[in-house]
Amino acid sequence: MMKLLIDENISYRLVKKLADIFPDSEQVKRLGLLGKEDYIVWNYAKKHDFIILTQDEDYLDLSQLRGHPPKVILLRGGNMTTNAIEEILRQEYSKIEFFISPEYDYGCIEIYS
Repeated sequence: MMKLLIDENISYRLVKKLADIFPDSEQVKRLGLLGKEDYIVWNYAKKHDFIILTQDEDYLDLSQLRGHPPKVILLRGGNMTTNAIEEILRQEYSKIEFFISPEYDYGCIEIYS
């Protein structure tokens, strides 16, 4: 199952908007993790089998340092509306699905708008 842990720099509204393709996803604010250090969010994601969705490059560094899980989806393209992020994730769904498969041994994927 693909479930996202949406970082604080991305709206919590995506949880509901993407529920059909990313069920059981959450956003850090909704979990009481707002403002927490990246490694705390990282450890939460690892413990609860989430894929981190972020625009924060620090997670790329954590991925390179600590490996995976959790895997990280890094959105590139500057400030985007919630609707634009939703559209990109839907368009890239098959790529994301392959990214989380066991055959794909990388911890981070960058998606450009």
